[in-house]
Amino acid sequence: MTTPQTPPAKDQYITLNQLRDKLAGRARSSIYLDIENDRLPKPMKLGGRLFWSENAVNAAMAELQAA
Repeated sequence: MTTPQTPPAKDQYITLNQLRDKLAGRARSSIYLDIENDRLPKPMKLGGRLFWSENAVNAAMAELQAA
């Protein structure tokens, strides 16, 4: 017997400014240091702009809170 699983939340992509808002106004340089130290996921480049997976950001934040 299998148990029903909830489908994963639809992933959205957020910009650096949206990421800064999500991280309580964290400085751009601090965000890039967190990326360099594997505390935040790496962004993807689309059309000359950087975007982050919101699901990946949420997972990284949850992992940091659990530590």
